[in-house]
Amino acid sequence: MKAYIGLGANLEEPQQQLETALVALHRLPGSRVVKRSSFYRSKPMGPAEQPDYINAVAELETTLAPPALLLALQGIEQAQGRDRSGQRWSARTLDLDLLLYADEIIHTDSLQVPHPGLAERDFVLVPLAEIAPDVVIPGQPGLQALLEHCPVYGLERLPG
Repeated sequence: MKAYIGLGANLEEPQQQLETALVALHRLPGSRVVKRSSFYRSKPMGPAEQPDYINAVAELETTLAPPALLLALQGIEQAQGRDRSGQRWSARTLDLDLLLYADEIIHTDSLQVPHPGLAERDFVLVPLAEIAPDVVIPGQPGLQALLEHCPVYGLERLPG
């Protein structure tokens, strides 16, 4: 199945955190990263007294079912020092979000796909459009329409 993963970090060398996470995603059982976006710098959505984020999106081909993939993503976050005890949207070493999984719509206590915040986040939509401009987001208008109506958080594409 094709899945799209949102990556973000703003602590402990954020660009390196994303590079390490991309390698870890590629090493998941039955999975491989087939595309990755550029890195983007964005202002934090949450408390303003934290560093800017570095964000990206990866396209993953995987045989993992959505719940198993979510657990694997949380394992990668934990291995890279993610602390979930703080305030929501606080600074973090790594945040991995399962944005899309094939054309599925999933609503459970632990997982919602498409990711519920996807349409309001330029730091997700812009990198997603970079690698998958024609992707269909179940239950949403086209990606370009989402981009036109998305709030702007000061996104900046990084060189390289």
